[in-house]
Amino acid sequence: MRVLVTRTLPGKALDRLRERGLEVEVHRGFFLPKEELLKRVEGAVGLIPTVEDRIDAEVMDRAKGLKVIACYSVGVDHVDLEAARLRSIRVTNTPDVLTEATADLTLALLLAVARRVVEGAAYARDGLWKAWHPELLLGLDLQGLTLGLVGMGRIGQAVAKRALAFGMRVVYHARTPKPLPYPFLPLEELLETADIVSLHTPLTPETHRLMDRRRLLSMKPGTILLNTARGGLVDTEALVEALRGHLFGAGLDVTDPEPLPPDHPLYRLRNAVITPHIGSAGRTTRERMAEVAVENLLAVLEGREPPNPVAYAPWAFSSASSAGSSAASWA
Repeated sequence: MRVLVTRTLPGKALDRLRERGLEVEVHRGFFLPKEELLKRVEGAVGLIPTVEDRIDAEVMDRAKGLKVIACYSVGVDHVDLEAARLRSIRVTNTPDVLTEATADLTLALLLAVARRVVEGAAYARDGLWKAWHPELLLGLDLQGLTLGLVGMGRIGQAVAKRALAFGMRVVYHARTPKPLPYPFLPLEELLETADIVSLHTPLTPETHRLMDRRRLLSMKPGTILLNTARGGLVDTEALVEALRGHLFGAGLDVTDPEPLPPDHPLYRLRNAVITPHIGSAGRTTRERMAEVAVENLLAVLEGREPPNPVAYAPWAFSSASSAGSSAASWA
């Protein structure tokens, strides 16, 4: 039996598949074109895709014996879950594993934007640093600012704990209020109240471009927007407009489109800090994700219930971009 893995994975988790007598084919490039994916998936009983791979009905039909799609991600919006359900293909993901790493990066982006770290590093590197000055690269002090979390699942709660250590006040919005020690606010009130807005919702038809032009411009002048969930939550064109005077800045680990073309106007804005979707890119985290994906895949192939099954939700694949959670409702 053959398993296709669409990227090389850190660690030794794939050795477990070979030890069980499975043939493991690994794509070694950064990107697997759809045409090549269709060829390689033929004859596979298991598939480990990344968020870059659109696993639709056409892909599933090429792999007549496909039994499991073990996503190397929390989000599963890149998989047509309804097509998988109709073909009795199990879909799994890697929840919990990347919570702390993504929360760390969220705070890293916040600090980078608020204290103009990237801009300052370029200023020094380019030879512009001639002397100290009281008004050089003034940023925001985090102490006493209000952090508004849009979505309050595992990652949102982990970010909240980190924010408290910096002396920030935390408020949040979610579809349903939770028994948490932070005030719940309607979304519009949160946007008008928070000094920093951080997005932690899955991407669904309901949340696609949640941060549109109207909402971006309804944020307080001088606010920071953070997005480590999925790019499609934000109207990119409207964000560019908002960053040209209304917002203090934005820290983005995800974009729409993803990746952005090199000539995109966001790259020309000094108050936009953009990282290439590295929220979970701690070595330990990424190795653990591989271990979880492999265990999910083996469980299905061996007739066991996988540790992390994904509920079939036909909305997931209909989004224009990828989502950050497998939950059918945003937390």
